[in-house]
Amino acid sequence: MALVFRFAARSDVGKVRAKNDDSAYAGRYLAVVADGMGGHAGGNIASASTVLDLVHLDRKDYDDDAGTHLADEIQTANSLLSELVSTNPQLAGMGTTVTAMLLNGEKISFAHIGDSRAYRLKNDVFEQISVDHTFVQRLIEEGRLKPEEAEVHPHKNVLMRVLGDVDASPELDLTTFDAEPGERWLLCSDGLNAVLDDATVERIIRETRDLSACVNTLVDLTLAGGSPDNITIVVVDVDTATPEDLRTAALTALPPAREAAGEKDSDTSTDDATPGVAIRADVIREDLSSRPHTLVGSAALATETGQIPIVTQRSTERRAAMMLTHKAAPADTVEDDQTEEASAPRRRRWLLPAALALMALILAAVLSLGYVWTQTRYYVATFDNRVAIYNGVAQTLGPIPLSHVDQTTDIPVSSLPEFQRNRLENTLAASDLEHAQDIVEDLRQSLRALPCPPESNPSPSAGPSPTVSASPETASPEPSSSGSPTPEPSASASPASPGATAEASPSASASADAAPGEAASCGGRVQ
Repeated sequence: MALVFRFAARSDVGKVRAKNDDSAYAGRYLAVVADGMGGHAGGNIASASTVLDLVHLDRKDYDDDAGTHLADEIQTANSLLSELVSTNPQLAGMGTTVTAMLLNGEKISFAHIGDSRAYRLKNDVFEQISVDHTFVQRLIEEGRLKPEEAEVHPHKNVLMRVLGDVDASPELDLTTFDAEPGERWLLCSDGLNAVLDDATVERIIRETRDLSACVNTLVDLTLAGGSPDNITIVVVDVDTATPEDLRTAALTALPPAREAAGEKDSDTSTDDATPGVAIRADVIREDLSSRPHTLVGSAALATETGQIPIVTQRSTERRAAMMLTHKAAPADTVEDDQTEEASAPRRRRWLLPAALALMALILAAVLSLGYVWTQTRYYVATFDNRVAIYNGVAQTLGPIPLSHVDQTTDIPVSSLPEFQRNRLENTLAASDLEHAQDIVEDLRQSLRALPCPPESNPSPSAGPSPTVSASPETASPEPSSSGSPTPEPSASASPASPGATAEASPSASASADAAPGEAASCGGRVQ
């Protein structure tokens, strides 16, 4: 039994916000809601980029697990957001929630991250399918907070998991459900839950059978309640497919994106967009025209008018190729099928060279930036048995050294204490050149502080060593018998030995003559 989605969607900027950071898409097999964050800079970009990265999944009859495709594409969308941030630093910190469902045969693959929500009405049971990835929800699960207290908690909007500039591989909630005709799903951003409670939402979902009327009622009630945030709603019914559903390629009328996205006073038009934007938007519009769908919020703004150029300019090759590869064709036109199959390999042929060229450019940029960073570093090590200052880091990239000698000092490594020599062998890292010079000065000071070893006794062949001190017998006068002191000077203290006095302290003389900043010589050895 072939199943499809009947759908309706609407997005509104609300009563307080200046722009719409929400995006949503609903089609025959795919429904997704994304609530962007990141303030003025990037919330709308994050949600629009993510939704437009997923729209090519809106097709039937996946050969294998459709949930794997959905999860992989959401992870890819996350990587592309990171690329956007790397090329546009002003977008740092942007992110988006994602709540999506993909119909394949009689199974619905469900993926969720963030605090947008999914509800289901099936077999007369209305329940919330998604789990909020918020700080207060974690407190509730741990039993530290009651559900009724969460609505007034000061940190109720703090998200623990999102897509975007926070995690290279975010954790998604992935589930697969059995699909049955008659069940109804509601996907919404948290702008709905900020105003309407679950009981009110359930009553409208149950009582309003017309999908458009159901969506409009929910949005209007939220606006009447003040709508402090953007509000985006997608409602889908699971239904049995008709032959017309399988053949149709007519475009479902889109809502006025500029007004829905809160750009009521903008004077920018498609003609004013950056060159290349119109081409990119045309590719998206061409793909969307092949299937019934509704696109709302910032994603519609980017697609219809090119008002978000950064979304329509980025990753042109990847998204255009994927959209055209999966482009739907009328079921009753065999020639079109054959043409599509023949053209797909030609389109894919240039994808590999383009991807390799992009990877080469990214690698070259990373290596270049890495080398520039290494040249801001310094360290102290040895060079030709001397203490030297190196510019760079003490590693090599293959055969390429990442450092060179910047300055060579006059400090001999062999004269340093052993522990200092060991430190130099392992290199002494410095944050900058001034720090490296301070390290050298510390080594020089430790060299000066080395004590000179005591002199060894001279050999007998060296001759008598003169002394200036008198012996006790000669220095003390003997009293005469008459009681008058008549000291006799010792011969060793006689003025006749001036040479002895001049030779008394050769080491002291050498120390006095040492030039400032040089190592003192002890016994002919440089310390």
